[in-house]
Amino acid sequence: MHTVGTFAPTSAAAASERYEEVGPAAQTVVREVAKAMEFDREEYDDRVTGAVVETARDALFASLLEVRVGTREEFEDWRAEYDGEVTVVGSENVERVVWHAGPEDAAVAATFQNEEDAAVATLRRQAFGQLYRELV
Repeated sequence: MHTVGTFAPTSAAAASERYEEVGPAAQTVVREVAKAMEFDREEYDDRVTGAVVETARDALFASLLEVRVGTREEFEDWRAEYDGEVTVVGSENVERVVWHAGPEDAAVAATFQNEEDAAVATLRRQAFGQLYRELV
């Protein structure tokens, strides 16, 4: 088993604080991407809305979430010790699992066979949508 990502908020307040912290980085990323796409000032003002920056913030926050990657057996051992609710998606007939426990006694997991990077990215989107969107 191994872990990827940099943070796993332990409370709603910690999640909200981290979400606020990535805001300036999201704004910088959007500004630099618009510059690389050679947006002039008018096009930038027209196309780069608050919703665009918020989407970048959501994606940045999700991309930094800590995700555990392991075998089904390692996941089941963890799950036996975990007191919260776990939502699992995917097939029961594959050998590997990725999972993330959120701050509100809820976790999400996804099964996969070979494509670890894709599984991690998918799980992070699910974690944001199911565990964090309402908190941040």
